[in-house]
Amino acid sequence: MKAVTVPVFLRIFYPSLLWQMPAGNQTLYLTFDDGPHPEITPKVLDLLDQYQAKATFFCVGENVERFPQTYAEILNKGHRTGNHTMNHLNGWKTNLNLYYENVNECRKLVDSDLLRPPYGRITPAQIQALKKEYKIVMWSVLSYDFDTETTPEQCLNYVIEHAEDGAIIVFHDSEKSARNMLAALPEVLSYYHSKGYQFEKL
Repeated sequence: MKAVTVPVFLRIFYPSLLWQMPAGNQTLYLTFDDGPHPEITPKVLDLLDQYQAKATFFCVGENVERFPQTYAEILNKGHRTGNHTMNHLNGWKTNLNLYYENVNECRKLVDSDLLRPPYGRITPAQIQALKKEYKIVMWSVLSYDFDTETTPEQCLNYVIEHAEDGAIIVFHDSEKSARNMLAALPEVLSYYHSKGYQFEKL
């Protein structure tokens, strides 16, 4: 069974991490990891435009270096960006100094105090070192768009069945996730828009 939502004990154990935004405004927070991608990210931006939706893109530094025009387009359209490390590092497999340096290398390209650890994997020591400079953002709902065994329909259902007011939702603007994400995202936007929700950046 897939862990679409985050267990309560993890949220309690790591209170300094951002798991969800306040409820009460009928607002959802779409986030996109691993871009920018020169073909996929513009498709996401066009879909968001159709619903006047804003989102937050957690960008890998080396992708920003490769595709600076796509990165600029994200900002030009009024979205927010966040740090996803320079090289998509797994914090559990990376020592503290290297991880810290990699995050700050990305920051030279992604001017943001938001950080999402790739794979959601970050150690307590890394949290302590980085939380003074960054707001470390996790999520409320994981779409599993990246999972090759997940269908577009399942991806959509994971979001619709679990996303509530204030939820931070994870999609990916990457080649691996494109099939599921590009099928599910317009349906998510349409479904919640019809229910009076708005989509805002973090």
